[in-house]
Amino acid sequence: MPLFENQVVVVTGAGRGIGAATAKLFADHGAAVVVNDLDAEPADAVVREIEKARGLAFAVPGSVTEDGFAEHLLDAAVGHFGKLNVLVNNAGFLWDGMVHTMTDEQWLKVLEIHTFAPFRLIRAAAKHLREPAKAELAADEPFSENRCIINVSSTSGLHGNVGQANYATAKMGVVGLTKTVAKEWGRFGVRCNAVAFGFIDTRMTRPKEEGETIEVAGQEIVQGIPEAARGRAFTANPLGRPGTDEEAAGGIVLMASPLAGYITGHTLEVTGGAGI
Repeated sequence: MPLFENQVVVVTGAGRGIGAATAKLFADHGAAVVVNDLDAEPADAVVREIEKARGLAFAVPGSVTEDGFAEHLLDAAVGHFGKLNVLVNNAGFLWDGMVHTMTDEQWLKVLEIHTFAPFRLIRAAAKHLREPAKAELAADEPFSENRCIINVSSTSGLHGNVGQANYATAKMGVVGLTKTVAKEWGRFGVRCNAVAFGFIDTRMTRPKEEGETIEVAGQEIVQGIPEAARGRAFTANPLGRPGTDEEAAGGIVLMASPLAGYITGHTLEVTGGAGI
């Protein structure tokens, strides 16, 4: 039996990179996948890929930072597929700067996407994850479903990183949120884990000089890191190379699967060994 047969998975920021690879890997293992992305076009493209491979998926585009969008996304998922099993909080972006030059807007926007948005989505997921499990517990019935949350963190959060005070703070905040939800919802059989990525080859780690951007509050924000820093970033890990989107997705899918059924409140480091 596939690991996620008859399960429904929501992945935010799933139009490209790690999120897209994650959505496709869940679908490969039998899940019905709800693909969220800020932009409709890449989200629809991922859905088409999944459907071409005979999987089930549909797209709910939009910004996870918008008021009310968390409820809209999860209600749409349950309305389309009937339930929710796994929520993956993956959406994010960088807006780097040194501490002494970072603006309030830079600080707040990065915390909004990486901590406030996951909090809102988890809160909105309560009626789809916590409440059904609570009813089963009250009826003295065994929990009927795999129910879990995966939050994406980073080694920048675990260790700090030059030029990323906002991102590092947000990603460490995700770890605290993860542990708290694990403690609050564990009695209902709902697991909550984090996956902290090291150097994964995405637009957030490709050369800044390539000019990849994302629009934030009407501004085009360049993504990536300076070319001069890239080699130092991944050659310091024991595997001596960047990770792939698919390898990153593997960490998320592993922690959401029944193979991790007795793991909660944990932060899995997918780093090629960096930091050991």
